Amino acid sequence: MHSVFNKEIIGFFNSLTAYITTGTFLFALGLLLWVFPESSILDYGYAGLDSLFSIVPYLFMFMIPAITMRSLAEEKKEGTFELLATRPLTDWQIVLGKYFACLVIIIAALLPTLVYYFTVYQLGATIGNIDTGAVIGSYIGLILLGASFAAIGLFTSAVTTNQIVSFTIAVFLCFFAFSGFDSISKLLSMQRIDLILINLGINEHYQAISRGVLDTRDLTYFLSFSLLFLALTKTILGARKW
Repeated sequence: MHSVFNKEIIGFFNSLTAYITTGTFLFALGLLLWVFPESSILDYGYAGLDSLFSIVPYLFMFMIPAITMRSLAEEKKEGTFELLATRPLTDWQIVLGKYFACLVIIIAALLPTLVYYFTVYQLGATIGNIDTGAVIGSYIGLILLGASFAAIGLFTSAVTTNQIVSFTIAVFLCFFAFSGFDSISKLLSMQRIDLILINLGINEHYQAISRGVLDTRDLTYFLSFSLLFLALTKTILGARKW
């Protein structure tokens, strides 16, 4: 697994895709947080990063599929996956090696956003007047959200040899998993079903963690969600042996 992890990290940062993807993410986030008046932190009137944690999930829907789309689709298209499969590696080691590499890349893309925290920390009328606990909880929520989206992206990369198709399907699934269940619940008038649908979606659990409350139910949800798509990815890779 370690060799797959290293190969994925090196391959990503040796490609132009890495710098275009992360650069576009940070540039778009910077514009939305500091330039556009509808979401600008400077127009909030108080020291907070609420807009950052409400915007990043939607940027993740495009950034993470762009990161994961080549993970398995490119290997299959170029015929290098068969070479990888002949090594003394299990399907789980291949899947987890690529998955953790994607997760590290996502965390690396988030690290520069810590500058915004220190900026807002200094900009308050009283320096340090920011809810640090909520910020930490929100970053944990973003990492868990990124882990879930990465599992989806890896799954879609396994079902096709076309990176564009993988990207498109992943964007749709990420959007549906995050907002789709909430939208469906609004179409129904049955309160019990609405509650079930809302709890099936990622947004409800992400918002709970973003409030700074780490509930085991939310952590279990994110873990189960990621494991589900990783298991599906492993099943697809194992289909070549059937």
